[in-house]
Amino acid sequence: MRIADHGRFPYRAIRDGVRERWPNGAGLAVYLGLNFEHFSFGEGLGAALAPGGPQPDVLNYAWREYGNRVGGWRLLDLLETLSLPATVLLNASILDHCPGLADAFAARGDEIAGHGRTNAERQSDLPEDEERALIAEATGRITDHFGRAPSGWLGPWIAESIRTPDLLKEAGYDYLLDWCHDDQPTWFATTQGPILSVPYPEEVNDIPAIAVRRASAAEFADMIVDQFDEMLEQSDSESLVMGIALHPYIVGQPFRLRHLRRALGHIARHRDRVWPTTAAEIARAWAAMEPPPTSS
Repeated sequence: MRIADHGRFPYRAIRDGVRERWPNGAGLAVYLGLNFEHFSFGEGLGAALAPGGPQPDVLNYAWREYGNRVGGWRLLDLLETLSLPATVLLNASILDHCPGLADAFAARGDEIAGHGRTNAERQSDLPEDEERALIAEATGRITDHFGRAPSGWLGPWIAESIRTPDLLKEAGYDYLLDWCHDDQPTWFATTQGPILSVPYPEEVNDIPAIAVRRASAAEFADMIVDQFDEMLEQSDSESLVMGIALHPYIVGQPFRLRHLRRALGHIARHRDRVWPTTAAEIARAWAAMEPPPTSS
């Protein structure tokens, strides 16, 4: 029996992957993916701190909004103190709701990547024309606000349709972040030519770790440190990517922020041995290290 396959990329073992070093000579590239999300009030999808009752679900809406009003600003201060860059994964509706938050990160040179219109919806639920329109609307809003188009995309809820990579390449994107299948970037075949998949974490990610598996703030910080230390050793023989996925309404809570500071401080103290960077810079560097396939 032959089972279904996505047809986007072939299998490759990590030991057969690219060994060329990153631009600064390091073997490990580290990026922080900061999810800035906005949710509809009284309708649509939303992460839940506790089981919600009838709409409007004030408890869960207010919990998520804490990230935009408080947590995101605390993370800004933390990254400034540690001189660490970030990739901001931006719901375009943030630019209507609280544009100053996104502007503050852009002002320090952080990358702004597309993350749909709102996390109250999934693009995988939409017909092709509507998904194309969603991508175009979110991309256009970010481009108009910042004066440049985003080069990377993370789908709301990390949800893709069977067409998503094709539509992203068609819309001019260089890379996507929805897949967690490797510790190196992977070239995906699309109907429009190759697009790069940059690894996005589902383990060192505060939602699965804290909201789902109920890890403590200290345990999540330890996960980051242990992941970093182990991957730093592994990167002696392969060029690897370590992503850390953060949501301000979760890790921006004061008691978690204190532990996150410890973990990110550990990484910052080893900056001479790694490449602290953004997902976009990883994609650009990888395209030089492993050029895209000539046919896809």
